[in-house]
Amino acid sequence: MNEQRIGGTTGSTQLPNRTTHIIGWGHEVPAATLTNADLEKIVETSDEWITTRTGIRERRIAAKGETTASMGAVAAARALAVAGITADDVDLIVVATLTPDHLMPSTAVLIKGALGGTRAAAFDLSAACSGFAYAYAVAHGFLTAGLGQRALVIGAETLSRSVDWSDRATCVLFGDGAGAIVLEALDLEAGEEAATRPGTLSFELSADPSGAYALWIPGGVGEGADPLIKMDGAKTYVYATRTMAAVATAAIERAGLTPAQVDLVIPHQANIRIIEHVSKAIDYPMEKIFVNLDKYGNTSAASIPIALSEAVAAGRLRPGDVFCTVAFGGGYTSGAFVTRWGADPAHGARAAQVDPAGIRVVRPEGGAKADEPPVVLRDFLRGGHR
Repeated sequence: MNEQRIGGTTGSTQLPNRTTHIIGWGHEVPAATLTNADLEKIVETSDEWITTRTGIRERRIAAKGETTASMGAVAAARALAVAGITADDVDLIVVATLTPDHLMPSTAVLIKGALGGTRAAAFDLSAACSGFAYAYAVAHGFLTAGLGQRALVIGAETLSRSVDWSDRATCVLFGDGAGAIVLEALDLEAGEEAATRPGTLSFELSADPSGAYALWIPGGVGEGADPLIKMDGAKTYVYATRTMAAVATAAIERAGLTPAQVDLVIPHQANIRIIEHVSKAIDYPMEKIFVNLDKYGNTSAASIPIALSEAVAAGRLRPGDVFCTVAFGGGYTSGAFVTRWGADPAHGARAAQVDPAGIRVVRPEGGAKADEPPVVLRDFLRGGHR
């Protein structure tokens, strides 16, 4: 193993006497659903073309007033409710996103304000679709270093506002949404083995600059600025199929486990063919891989926490189960982590206590363009597609 790769060579997660575990989870997606049939009216494509190549049947689209911060705040509030704590019981908020409401202030700060928090440090992290794995690792390091006791880790995106709706190669892929977890420090008993101990077991993170411009948003300001996603689909597909299997394998090995000892894999939800390739490459059955991309498409940094939240609700994770998440994204980046689940799934019912209408993100006087949907989708949204 290359000793320069993050995660070390021992399989340990940082300090031998402390790890982290998930105590809260939640997600939020827009009400508006854009189906493949709807897309046929916007761009030259078909339901058959999209479904056979990606597995996606529909995706959620943020309406006016819905933003990365507003959805992230609702998901975070649900995670706090499930954990049975308040915003001021949290020491850190990390938001993984490539579609922040603004370049400044951070989306994390806006979410902290919406939650009524007064204590936590808060910042955004950009690692594209691998962002949630990166954010989880950062929060884990913060907590195991003794800098705090709990962290909110959020993945949130409004990709519909960064998509070229005339480009059928990309606009059919992406959707909007947010997911969140509460991560808590956990002190271990002396002598606990990595293969049987609770909580977070291992990580694998990497970055490959050779793909920097195969999947990117040019950005910029003033004349010539370009805020829309560009993708070399063929190159990205080849990279993803190779890398996701390798990263998942490395993370599982670092945990001192084999794939057969993993109860559930939660992959980044980008393309069903990529997920099927990972299944074959690591000799892991598809029925033990959680898939929801047919409903949401690729929600980038939000895809894993949304899938995790839905997996718990579906009864796919029980105390003692080991799960592995794995993702790839622009950069290229990739990331995976392995965790032993310990929370009571029944606590998920507490998320219903949250009233989304009571969670408000503060906006500047006169509003901000961050909450405006693309022009091409405004008639669709006004038509009441829900």
